[in-house]
Amino acid sequence: MLKVSDCFRKWSIPSRIAGSILSKTRNQYCRTAGAAVEGYNEPSVNSHVNGESANINWDDLGFGLIPTDYMYIMNCSKDQHFSQGTLTPFGKIEMNPSSGILNYGQGLFEGLKAHRTANGRILLFRPEKNAMRMKVGAKRMCMQAPTVEQFVNAVKQTVHSNKRWVPPPGKGAMYIRPLLIGSGPVLGVAPASEYTFITYASPVGNYHKGLLNLIVEEKFRRAIPGGTGGVKAVTNYAIIYKPIAEAKAKGFTDVLFLNAEKYIEEVSTSNIFLVKGNEISTPPTSGTILPGITRKSIIEITHVLGYQVKERAIPVEELFDAEEVFCTGTAVGVNSVNSITYQDERIGYKRGAGTVGQKLYEMLTGIQTGHIEDKMGWTVELD
Repeated sequence: MLKVSDCFRKWSIPSRIAGSILSKTRNQYCRTAGAAVEGYNEPSVNSHVNGESANINWDDLGFGLIPTDYMYIMNCSKDQHFSQGTLTPFGKIEMNPSSGILNYGQGLFEGLKAHRTANGRILLFRPEKNAMRMKVGAKRMCMQAPTVEQFVNAVKQTVHSNKRWVPPPGKGAMYIRPLLIGSGPVLGVAPASEYTFITYASPVGNYHKGLLNLIVEEKFRRAIPGGTGGVKAVTNYAIIYKPIAEAKAKGFTDVLFLNAEKYIEEVSTSNIFLVKGNEISTPPTSGTILPGITRKSIIEITHVLGYQVKERAIPVEELFDAEEVFCTGTAVGVNSVNSITYQDERIGYKRGAGTVGQKLYEMLTGIQTGHIEDKMGWTVELD
């Protein structure tokens, strides 16, 4: 097992990131990622080209950070455009204590995955949709954003340089995290003067292990009308730590949030669908609910499979009538819900072979992993 005392390595990074983020990095960085990492081999220059695989116990992957070799960084000043980015070894960054992200939470992030196919190809899934969603979020947060082309290029370079960390088929995926932050100094309440875009990656397994048992949260709200619930702002997530912690302390997996009128919104990290007969319902993304890319893809797949999908407001009471419930998201994929507890009453749902959720899971993951021909034009093969 990797020990902290055994794994320090020095890096000299001759790269410059906008003044407030990083002028020059010279740090000692320890590669440790818990039980999943058995050892770390110094990457050769061509390790991402010659097929070398990281020394990891792929069977023990969870959804946690395992530091990889490189990250991609680019920056710009306010009212300017992002310049050409650079790959640099993954490591710590320096930041001005008055930066916009630290003081006012001016930041956005995205999440997408790369899968390795049975014949060794690496596929990205709809990265341009993540780029477009970040641009929408940046406008809401008064930030500069990379173009779609810059975003996709950054993702490709990040995955390519960390190719050896993409899990083998059936063992997980590489999770890519593009991050846009207000890195320039600001004291008054105002947008930052500089912005930094960082993309890093980590191999991951399932987000939830075991059965998915939810509890309806009636006290706390994830988002409010006119807020930032419809964009992937970093500030949307810390506020839900408390209800999630309370739910897990009671033995539940996650939380289902409602709006003030007791209509279903979403789970902490995923969108939600209810199935009754041949009808599938999901709440509309009308400003308080994140327009998930997996959600969008599932809706498009349901049309192909002949199901009727309705995007509508769903009263919480309809949980009692649903035959199936499933969640969708980049991290969770398509995950059937085992039960939902509302006001101390537990409702169980169908799951497993033959269910709608299982059919959709198989279709989506088949496309993402290359097992099913991608007639939708969603996947992007890494060069």
